[in-house]
Amino acid sequence: MSAGPLTAYNGTTGVANTGGDSLTENLNIYYSSGDFAWIMTSSALVLLMVPGVGFFYSGLARRKSALALIWLSMMSIAVVGFEWFFWGYSLTFSHTGSAYIGDLSNFGLMKVLGQPSVGGSAVPDLLFCLFQGMFAAITPALAIGAAADRGRMLPCIVFIFIWSTIVYNPIAYWTWNANGWSFKMGGLDFAGGTPVHISSGAAALAYSLMLGKRRGYTKVNGLPYRPHNVTHVVLGTVFLWVGWFGFNGGSALAGNLRAVMACIVTHIAACVGGFTWCLLDYRLERKWSTVGFCSGVIAGLVAITPGSGFVPAWAAVIYGVVGGIVCNFATKLKFVLGIDDALDIFAEHAVGGAAGNLLTGLFAADYIAHLDGATEIAGGWLNHHYIQLAYQLADCCAGFSYSFVLTCVILFLMNLVPGLSLRASPEEEEEGLDDGQLGEFAYDYVEVTRNVNVFGNDDPHVTSQTGSVSGGSVKNHPEKPTKGLPELHGQQAV
Repeated sequence: MSAGPLTAYNGTTGVANTGGDSLTENLNIYYSSGDFAWIMTSSALVLLMVPGVGFFYSGLARRKSALALIWLSMMSIAVVGFEWFFWGYSLTFSHTGSAYIGDLSNFGLMKVLGQPSVGGSAVPDLLFCLFQGMFAAITPALAIGAAADRGRMLPCIVFIFIWSTIVYNPIAYWTWNANGWSFKMGGLDFAGGTPVHISSGAAALAYSLMLGKRRGYTKVNGLPYRPHNVTHVVLGTVFLWVGWFGFNGGSALAGNLRAVMACIVTHIAACVGGFTWCLLDYRLERKWSTVGFCSGVIAGLVAITPGSGFVPAWAAVIYGVVGGIVCNFATKLKFVLGIDDALDIFAEHAVGGAAGNLLTGLFAADYIAHLDGATEIAGGWLNHHYIQLAYQLADCCAGFSYSFVLTCVILFLMNLVPGLSLRASPEEEEEGLDDGQLGEFAYDYVEVTRNVNVFGNDDPHVTSQTGSVSGGSVKNHPEKPTKGLPELHGQQAV
């Protein structure tokens, strides 16, 4: 591997090939050690984002289903890790294929070694496979949060594998592979506005629709409860914010000025999105919301993702403001649609990703893309290339409709298979997915019911009840008072 001038690769290209015989030649001489270090680090940063998603979702959810969301996020890494090795990478980034999807020329990572990748000549197939595999893992992890409070675990696992193959692989192929129709059309998506965010947001909306509303959900008020652990929300946001530097910055596929610019605009958009959402919430509640700030940060990060390698730094401020505003107001769409999107995944990711895609059509600049010394684009409206907005709109609509429709079809068919019914039983939903599906809990003590005696315990006709889950057993003590327990403040014990 070289730290100085590189040797130009002159081996086989355009078809599946190892890139040379490692026993007789040094395959490292075509690549920079600095580029390798940055992309491997970026891969680890994107991997860190997956448990970040789990903690973020877990904190927003109810206490009795908190661990299930973390478990599903981690399971996404394992399931997609195998799918990516088995045929996912080949279907997405094979050197040959149709306008819609790749072929199986790299099945089982066959011949995935030292040949320059389809993503760029700065990294070989093997490293590109590692990096893009983390994108493949986080996408269904974002979508599967729709199972909150009511989705069974086994169907979720099966869904992740099937959805990755049928939905994620084709969308990523047509967006990022040079043979894909969107790529050929001229669509610009630097790090996953459509393959990651729009596709996962559409899938979450479809999953929520197919699962049905949670028990107690109303169209007017939803299922009113507060996030059970705001600290988890903050922790998940930190993991995601840090990981997004690898998510966007690593998508330059080299350590260069374009990667640095991608990191800069990512950070600016997150900052602006955070305080934009906060201000919008403050106008209603006259209180500063931690959850609102974290939601705004994610909205800014989602919005800047497709444009992070194409737009100048000042444009990131617009991405943050627009992302924060549209995602904030989009959280009300679930009441209009009558769909119980428990964690507002559609609002954050589908709407935020679409906003970012369209803004890229406006602010993409040819000189920013060329910071890597090689990429040439016509740009967006900044370069008076007005048709680019239409390309971005077409990409958004295709990605959303494809993901939503195919997700509904997959879930409908799965629900017909014995043992793969999507929804947990009413009893499991009532006691929580942690107990009903996992048999484990996020905390040592989880309340099931709590009826506080506000009149004291001297009245023989009034009793206080405590239901608890501790160590896997449920104990009810109707004769014992609830002294020392905190007040509910009008909330359900969950």
